[in-house]
Amino acid sequence: MPLTVGPSAPIHTFKRRGGRITGGQADARARLWPAYGVEVDVDGPVLDLESLFGRRAPVVLEIGFGMGEATAAMAAAQPEIDVLAVDVHTPGQGALLRLVEWEALTNVRVADGDALALLDHQLGDGSLAEVRAFFPDPWPKRRHWKRRLVGPRFAALVAQRLAPGGRLHVATDWPHYAEQVRRVLAASEVFDLDQPVPWRAQTRFEAQAVAAGRAVHDVVALRR
Repeated sequence: MPLTVGPSAPIHTFKRRGGRITGGQADARARLWPAYGVEVDVDGPVLDLESLFGRRAPVVLEIGFGMGEATAAMAAAQPEIDVLAVDVHTPGQGALLRLVEWEALTNVRVADGDALALLDHQLGDGSLAEVRAFFPDPWPKRRHWKRRLVGPRFAALVAQRLAPGGRLHVATDWPHYAEQVRRVLAASEVFDLDQPVPWRAQTRFEAQAVAAGRAVHDVVALRR
């Protein structure tokens, strides 16, 4: 069931950002999409992740990767893990695909569309080793808090898709959002909170937050 308000109005947890796609990004997206791209399709089949990556390995879903620098850095540092990175920002998709090509990464696939739809319709139960959401849109205005990615519906859906012992890792520079994430996961009864924070590459949003003097909060939980 898709996340909805009322009978049919979908909640969008992201804003489609503008921004001109460069020639290099457009070229990379056009050339590399057939080999590395995934279209989010609510009517599509459940993804065969072994076929998608050409091997059997733990799969990480990364939700919202910006321009892809941290995604590529982590994929390069962890070649034993496959990364399915989903975003709606076309320039970012092109930028990540350029990095995939430049660094000869074979363990990254790039999905275009709503991460909730991907989770809901195209990933099987227990198919993921980890879900990462680094600096999702904080929707700071109170009337927009319902649009935040991490809520009870998201927690339940991630719990279904994670294998037992799988990890959910959320990072944010908004303390109120971090507390909301903790409350949601504590109430779910299927996550163990207060897990060690694993290494991750610094994202562009994180660098901006640190430069502005904002603290970064990592919330890590394991699926029971």
